[in-house]
Amino acid sequence: MAAALWTHRVRRTLSVAGTVTRSSHTALRSQYDALVIGGGEICRLLETRGLKTAVLERRHVLGGAAVSEEIFPGFRFSRCSYLLSLLRPHICADLELKKHGLKVYMRDPHAFTPMLEEGVRGAPPRSLTLGSDLTKNQKEISKFSQKDAKAFPNYLAHLEKLAGAIHLLLDAPPVDIPGVTTGSLRKRLAAAKTLMPIVRCGLKLGKNIPDLYEIITAPIMKILNQWFESEPLKATLATDAVIGAMTSPNNPGSGYVLLHHVMGELEKEIGAWGYVEGGMGAVSQAIASAAQSYGVDIFTEKDVGQVLVGSDCAAKGVVLKDGTEIHISHVTMAPNSVDQIDYTSPVTKINVAVDKLPNFVASPTPDDKPGPHHQCSIHLNCESVEVLETAYKEAINGRPSVRPMMEMTIPSVLDPTLAPPGCHVVSLFTQFTPYYIEGREWTDQDREAYADTAFDLIEKYAPGFKKSVVGRDILVPADLERIFGLTGGNIFHGSMSLDQLYLARPLPFLSDYRSPIKGLYLCGSGCHPGGGVMGSPGWNAALTVMADLKRR
Repeated sequence: MAAALWTHRVRRTLSVAGTVTRSSHTALRSQYDALVIGGGEICRLLETRGLKTAVLERRHVLGGAAVSEEIFPGFRFSRCSYLLSLLRPHICADLELKKHGLKVYMRDPHAFTPMLEEGVRGAPPRSLTLGSDLTKNQKEISKFSQKDAKAFPNYLAHLEKLAGAIHLLLDAPPVDIPGVTTGSLRKRLAAAKTLMPIVRCGLKLGKNIPDLYEIITAPIMKILNQWFESEPLKATLATDAVIGAMTSPNNPGSGYVLLHHVMGELEKEIGAWGYVEGGMGAVSQAIASAAQSYGVDIFTEKDVGQVLVGSDCAAKGVVLKDGTEIHISHVTMAPNSVDQIDYTSPVTKINVAVDKLPNFVASPTPDDKPGPHHQCSIHLNCESVEVLETAYKEAINGRPSVRPMMEMTIPSVLDPTLAPPGCHVVSLFTQFTPYYIEGREWTDQDREAYADTAFDLIEKYAPGFKKSVVGRDILVPADLERIFGLTGGNIFHGSMSLDQLYLARPLPFLSDYRSPIKGLYLCGSGCHPGGGVMGSPGWNAALTVMADLKRR
């Protein structure tokens, strides 16, 4: 959930259900100390510090991109965000999200890559399945390379060491450069505390500091080529380096995107991703329930149009798009569209209702029964890195990929609450697709044609898939922007390139969550640490607000 926060007294009247119907410029009357636009994870901290807090959500449903919606009767989809991992454990524990209804299904195995090839002597085509069992992983990889099977454990250990050090930077604001370099000695010493996370990170890395520098600056293929030789393994691993990003595995900086995706954690298992019972909206509902238990008020269908700024350059409130004014003097919000930020997105999300489980040629299952691979992230068109590279080049030239990279997930295999008996919900996270097709907007015909291309390809891996489709919901980058407020359709609220991370996220002069407007604070994935790390930006922003209030 994105967020915006004010502290001071706000006067207004809001009905928890429904839209305010007052005349366009009527000031709302009631009292709040903090106003959060579109987010909930920071509310508990504010409320327990004595700040009466309210949340305004733009849509009729809570959660921003983490929502569950019944698009077709009986089928509930995680319509945008679809897997859980980067919700920080200490925030989950502090909010007691399990107590408030959060239930997660762990996936093991977690990755399945079927091949498009002829089987040998009547055997099915090969496939690569990866999970938590290292011995099984090595056996799977040995289908393609004994050398790679032997190297894989050391590769995992290497990544885990680097990711473990980076964890220390997630839960604290970036270094306060102005504070450390200017002002009185007392203020500099106080600001020096912000150096500690990066110092601890360096100490934990030790002699591996050059390795971290390499992986965050290099193309991921430079790294993977040092470890492996088989194309299916390299392509499968490379998907984590480009997913959600308009970049190639051969572009510098793609290594960090991979590292970012392996440093998640779920149920104390590093790098694990899971399904949420009821869909990703259940995460938002659990956060909302926790916030309400502390006295936070939440209001839906309150679309903020602008921030009110006084002659003293301080935040005075917001104006909703219906003209209603809400007066207050401190706000927290996600960074909006900024010209200097790269919001390019390659993503088209397709949500599919099916009346039959996909049956893959590379791993057939009888009687419509799910196999272990059905719970995985199923990587299609990942036979080689060249396929990913070609798809990327088509998109940067303004054309949707004719053989897109696809990550298929079928959460209803583990969560029966999502679909009618015998039926399933299928999520297709596809790329690469441009925001504009050769300079023009997508038409409905373009959307349908792209989905047809994707389905034709899936049919080759799982014959009968097209016939099983009950309905489909096609969301190109412009749709992700329009519906969920993701500028450019970018799932990270801004590219995860090195020029937009840490001290430069969202911009170099805004990395401490304070905006140039007094009382207006920034959070959400557009702020450090970014990229879907749920909770940390809001948590860090709330700590910044509390520190500012303490100094008054």
